[in-house]
Amino acid sequence: MSLFVEYHLIQNFVPSNLNRDDTGAPKDALFGGHRRARVSSQCFKRAVRDWFRDQSDLSPDVIGSRTLHLDRLLAPELEAIGLADRSKFNEIVKLALKKKAGKDKSEGADDGEEAAALSYLMFISPAEIAAMSKVIATHVDAIKAIASKKKPKPTDVPDDLRTAIKNCLHELRSVDIALFGRMLADLPAANQHAACQVAHSISTHRVEREFDYFTAVDDKATAEETGAPMVGSIEFNSATFYRYASLDANKLQSNLQGDRDLTLAGLRAFTQALALAIPSGKQNTFAANNPPSFIGVVLRHASPFNLANAYEKPIWANRQQTVTAQSVQAMAAQERQLATAYGDARDRWAFLDLTDAWPEDLGERQASLGALTDWVVSQVGSRLGATAEA
Repeated sequence: MSLFVEYHLIQNFVPSNLNRDDTGAPKDALFGGHRRARVSSQCFKRAVRDWFRDQSDLSPDVIGSRTLHLDRLLAPELEAIGLADRSKFNEIVKLALKKKAGKDKSEGADDGEEAAALSYLMFISPAEIAAMSKVIATHVDAIKAIASKKKPKPTDVPDDLRTAIKNCLHELRSVDIALFGRMLADLPAANQHAACQVAHSISTHRVEREFDYFTAVDDKATAEETGAPMVGSIEFNSATFYRYASLDANKLQSNLQGDRDLTLAGLRAFTQALALAIPSGKQNTFAANNPPSFIGVVLRHASPFNLANAYEKPIWANRQQTVTAQSVQAMAAQERQLATAYGDARDRWAFLDLTDAWPEDLGERQASLGALTDWVVSQVGSRLGATAEA
């Protein structure tokens, strides 16, 4: 049975620049013919992963790392075998994942950073790092022999070492990899299809870019030294965002190798992180530490529904209601419309609402984030148990 856990959040940020484009401006998008503020899904997912690592109750051994530099995660093991240049191990892994036939793309590459790093960011779990450390201890001579070559090729990697390295990359059990997935272009069998989809967050209303002109003064300037030695400007906006994520609970359990307890622990951490994790962009300048005003969670059984079309016609400010409250009301109307046309009678809502704008008959009101999190874990836990028994 399908079981989708959907999260719908309304979050109003003060003037900020949480997620910049290549010019330093806040990201935006056209939606419904109007310019909207935008925070990318990647930005919020990064904030969630940071929150997992720094504030959640998840054990470090179920939180992955994304890096070009495996050698930095394996420094003690590589030092123990006396590998003078630890970065050579990155090249060995890169060669082991390549096919032996055909031209090696690394041939002819200049020495330096390109040769010292993997070809792409690798999302890797602590269990896989532990497995890799055992490979290092077992294949000392082969690793040193390859590292001694100026320009090693895939054919220089013995088959047993190649197989051992590839086998390492199947030891997942990492909550963030299970949620957000990974792709290894050179080893498709180790790919992980994400259990969670996260939408780009958009403002429920139209926005215009604004500019903060600033100056900096010299504390030690003399009376004759007038003017500011530094001037500049920063683009920013202020917006009420609609945020959406959908999690396939059964897929999450499958990605975590059927571990029900870890699945529920990951679900708990993810629910809390969506509410509390805020992107770090320009926070020292703007301090936009604004938690959501509304969090709605719905268990869907037929198909997930993104409710962003509630804002195809943008919300407009008025004196009677805040933009945040109007955004919550528009979402509720969109939910009723979609539920009537496409919904499933088994779907269940719960919500934390600081605006008092969500209809009381549309779900179970929760008094706190902790209560909402407990509701999610309890509801999903009972259904995962039923699925396992079936």
